[in-house]
Amino acid sequence: MSDVIDWLGVQSFCFRGFEDNAKVAELVREIGLRRIELCRAHVGFDDPAQHEPAIEAYRRAGVEIDAVGVEKIDVEPEKLENLFAFAHKAGARVISCDYRPGMTDEQQERATELARKHGIRLAIHVHGGHHWLGNSQILAHVFEKARARGDETLGLCLDTAWALHARQDPVKMAADFADRLFDVHIKDFVFDRAGKGEDVIVGEGNLDLPGLLAQLREGGFDGPCVLEYEADVNDPVPALERCVKAVRAAMPD
Repeated sequence: MSDVIDWLGVQSFCFRGFEDNAKVAELVREIGLRRIELCRAHVGFDDPAQHEPAIEAYRRAGVEIDAVGVEKIDVEPEKLENLFAFAHKAGARVISCDYRPGMTDEQQERATELARKHGIRLAIHVHGGHHWLGNSQILAHVFEKARARGDETLGLCLDTAWALHARQDPVKMAADFADRLFDVHIKDFVFDRAGKGEDVIVGEGNLDLPGLLAQLREGGFDGPCVLEYEADVNDPVPALERCVKAVRAAMPD
């Protein structure tokens, strides 16, 4: 891994308090980064008329749209096609995604076909202990089925905080699923007595940040890697700047 500015990005949901994409792009540069995973808070993927203006706002600011999501992929064909069309036009490598247990074979095949057509990977977002795809056991099953049908487009978006919520070890997950690790959300939680997570600066909660970064290097991870800090909605920059510094300080020698 080179300096963090070369590979680290940020999830646009961190800036959901700001609607204008030009402003969001400005804030990305302000925290010292130039990559973003763009979410629905800042562009309507279903509306092609919104695509080019959003993409151009980031292009003008020198911010690369590295990924999009998190998006459902068990949706109507037109919605899915519009999502992939945006990701393709934006130059995104990955769509972080989710789907329901009842996703049909036809829906799965359509998503795989579009992923192959556009050269874009699909990464299942880990979203905590309440989510059916939140633990390693079911993910291993899902990926084994993908291998059996010859699908190399489906992998993992490891959200480290939500993995902790599901009582999983994010570092171990990064190792166990290294061959299917397509996207990483670096996020950290502390938990109250009821088990509710609260955002903190990455590495200051329950996340072994140095261990995670070392494993990503060892596993040859080369996908989008984005910060998430969802507190301080109206003024997220100071905390995100601290997150960038924390990642830089935790980088292995």
